[in-house]
Amino acid sequence: MDTIETKAFHLILHGGNARSCSMEAIDCAKRGEFTEAEAKLQEALEELKEAHRVQTELIQKEAGGEKTEVTLLMVHAQDHLMNAITVKELASEF
Repeated sequence: MDTIETKAFHLILHGGNARSCSMEAIDCAKRGEFTEAEAKLQEALEELKEAHRVQTELIQKEAGGEKTEVTLLMVHAQDHLMNAITVKELASEF
């Protein structure tokens, strides 16, 4: 069974990976390498899907009555995820 800390680290890991892939996509697009940019965006999407899976699990448990302790680590993890989503949306504009 995963602990809340483990879940937070999964959010940080996958959110960070998604953000990095999105930034790489932007760099590729700036160089006119649109096929590579699209591939990087797909990688970002896969990372975000995994992060969303973890987040959804946490939300479902809380909706079912199991309270999630809100720690600074979890706030940091959610911040990573939201930042990754924003950067991915930005990268999609290229």
